[in-house]
Amino acid sequence: GKTTFAKRLSIQLLAMGVVPKAISLDNFFVPRERTPRDEEGNYDFESIDAIDLELLNTCLVDLLSGKEVNLPVFDFKAGDRVFSPEPMVLMKDQILIIEGIHGLNPRLTKDIPGQSKFKIYISALTQINCDATHRISTTDNRLIRRMVRDSRYRGKSAEQTLEMWKSVRRGENTYIFPFQNNAEGVFNSALDYEIGVLKTQAESLLKEVKANSPQYTEARRLLELLHLFLPIPREFVPDMSILREFVGGSAFKY
Repeated sequence: GKTTFAKRLSIQLLAMGVVPKAISLDNFFVPRERTPRDEEGNYDFESIDAIDLELLNTCLVDLLSGKEVNLPVFDFKAGDRVFSPEPMVLMKDQILIIEGIHGLNPRLTKDIPGQSKFKIYISALTQINCDATHRISTTDNRLIRRMVRDSRYRGKSAEQTLEMWKSVRRGENTYIFPFQNNAEGVFNSALDYEIGVLKTQAESLLKEVKANSPQYTEARRLLELLHLFLPIPREFVPDMSILREFVGGSAFKY
């Protein structure tokens, strides 16, 4: 929910008389041929070294100096980037919001003084116990979120999301969780009713995983978890809700 949080933070800042501008770290990925690989030889998109740190810091230093900067725009299909023809410039009284998974890592903004940064950690910290023996874990909630989002926006099947989840978790343990205590603020993006909404889309995706798939057992486990919840139609979700980032129909553009 980082993207929606950044957009709603921008609205709140505007309401307080502050004009923010936003940068997504997704646009600072290195070209595909420079992407690091994990121990299995696959592209490691979770690594901080998948981000062009030198380019990012050059852009940030220039922006904070009042210079015009042509920011990169990453094409995920081509695996490469182009540069926006419209430059960004940051006025002295403006705030820059940087959104991405490595925001708490000091290496990310190594050339920016600490007093110029305020770091916020966003996580879906689920707090639901169905009964004495069924607790809904934060990890499962996030996995179901990702599955629904990957299907809707990235054309991936539930099986593909399950296959890459191990890599995602490894990346979190290596590149995110060790730095969470660097945050000055924490925001819990979990909603008590969200699994009922996610169920309406996730169930059909999980049922497509075949019995001969290595991911079948995990798919069945998640289906059993979803069985504990009643479905909630997407129409009940406010169009500015963070949940809309996953199920679609948001008032925001992503």
